[in-house]
Amino acid sequence: MSSDHVGRRIREIRKVRQMSVRQLADKVKISGSALQKYESGDRNPPPGVLAQIARALKVGPDRLTGQPYVNGAETEEQVQAVIPDLRRILLTYDNPDDLLIEPRPLPVLAAEMDRVAEMRQNGQYVPMGPLLPGLLTELTHCALSTSGRERRTAFWWLARGYRAANSLAHKLGYHDLSLTAVERVHWAADRSGDPLMQVTAAYLKAGAMIRMGAFASARRVLEGLAAEIERLAPERSLSDAHLSLQGAVLLKLAVLEARDAHPGRAQRHLAEARQRADMLRGDTTHYEMSFGPTNVRIHEVATLIDSGDTEQALARLREWGAEQERQDWEIPLGIVAERASHHHIDVAAARLAEGDRTGAHRDLLKARRLSPNHVRFHPTVRSTAATLVRLDRSQNDSIAGFARWAGV
Repeated sequence: MSSDHVGRRIREIRKVRQMSVRQLADKVKISGSALQKYESGDRNPPPGVLAQIARALKVGPDRLTGQPYVNGAETEEQVQAVIPDLRRILLTYDNPDDLLIEPRPLPVLAAEMDRVAEMRQNGQYVPMGPLLPGLLTELTHCALSTSGRERRTAFWWLARGYRAANSLAHKLGYHDLSLTAVERVHWAADRSGDPLMQVTAAYLKAGAMIRMGAFASARRVLEGLAAEIERLAPERSLSDAHLSLQGAVLLKLAVLEARDAHPGRAQRHLAEARQRADMLRGDTTHYEMSFGPTNVRIHEVATLIDSGDTEQALARLREWGAEQERQDWEIPLGIVAERASHHHIDVAAARLAEGDRTGAHRDLLKARRLSPNHVRFHPTVRSTAATLVRLDRSQNDSIAGFARWAGV
């Protein structure tokens, strides 16, 4: 089992930067004892704190998480093999390599992209990856060689393809490639003629800003998007698509404010998102945005965890579980697998922070059942599993087996 972990990397880079524990803790506005627990591996920093630590140390968050992970699961599944092709395609986006045969008709490419988008939302990166290079290339040729409505439609589907490339690169830890893919989503969305696709592109860019700790910039983008969606709605009457996108933007703002230590603002954005969700007929996936009453609850828990209030987050799950006559809240069926899996990853980290190692292990197993590809490449899973192994005095075979499976 590897002794390498997030805390050890923080400590090593802190020493290279010639900073004391107190100096780094003061920069990040956390206690010295909390930083020492992170560095020892007894606790794992929440995503917002990790981004701020990375910024204070002048490195990217991926340097601290150890991504990309090129060992264990990755060498078995060869999912990394698609990365060079994606780099080439994203570099030659407006001047693609020649095709040996004509691209397939646009309706055929659109149907395949729909399948890829479904895989993306369910975290099926291993089967999705090999489909992307050829599909992106064909859609690019189609978009650049046509005109009028067909051209705009091809760019619309191409924007969705670049979004899938962004997700794959981000989940595998190739954050430079992910940022390039986000720019390509913008490029294609601008040529699609669809204002809501352009909103989607800006939303993705704001998400990347949040991951890098650029909270002020992301806040300006997201607040502008919320107002822009209102303006785009015909006669200010929000359709389900408008409501879904605006709700997703508000939830992203809630996450941002939680990570930027503004829990009150986060709660206000959650309340606004809840109002939008109440206007929908259940959970939706317009423009591949998971939004609705369930996703608002998922984000309510996530923002509490990101704010460091893990006790209240778990109490909320018990409260909602009582409504279902269960011990803890269970996500309703029909929610896209990656979103549900992400929830259990967050909850596992919260349970570990509260000392419930059995519960943390149970939630990791739930996440794996929902979306094994997503779980296997997630940095929080690795750090949580590694901490469970270090704290496990009984040498539980199931915990050790999960950690090995996750590549720890």
